[in-house]
Amino acid sequence: MRSERRGRRPTAMVAAAALCAVLAAGCGIRTTSVPVDAGPAPSRVPCAMPPPDASAEPRQSISAEIYLVCNSQLVTVDRTVRVQEAKSDRITVAVALLDELRGEPPASERQAGFSTDVPSALRVGGPRAGDPKGALRLSEQPEDLTPVALAQIVCTYAESEPLVHEGTVMLGGPGAYAPRGYLCTAETKASPKAVPTLGAVRLP
Repeated sequence: MRSERRGRRPTAMVAAAALCAVLAAGCGIRTTSVPVDAGPAPSRVPCAMPPPDASAEPRQSISAEIYLVCNSQLVTVDRTVRVQEAKSDRITVAVALLDELRGEPPASERQAGFSTDVPSALRVGGPRAGDPKGALRLSEQPEDLTPVALAQIVCTYAESEPLVHEGTVMLGGPGAYAPRGYLCTAETKASPKAVPTLGAVRLP
């Protein structure tokens, strides 16, 4: 009697093992004796964005670089800027670029570490009577902005040829003060808290 029971146990164990194998195959489970390496988690490179898709650019738009803040420095980001006319004047370009600077960066840029210090209510317009031809007037005095915000505006405008006059970006405010000439240098980009100026611009 005991010998019969001993003979049945191995047979039952083999049958159970075969049943488990069938169930595993039916569930799509692949057995393996080697641990599976899924690889490292995807990494995100800070202060780096892929270039925009040129084929997706809308009509009446221009490709431009704007300066945002990342790791306490100014870093360029490529943007497609909408304009009202294909051949826009310098004021239209200045307005469009400022709109990009004062708006909150999209989620993809924020995740990469980008931010902006330019006030959302800031506006820009053309020169007033007596100003140099290449001057722009902000709705706030440039010196009342944070140094980082002013550096963003100066360096972004310096990348646009129509907005540069004799190598400088001339900015004024709503007051009676004369516009001043601002430079965007390597030092400005590396340390935007100190924006170099050239002093008051000589009036024509």
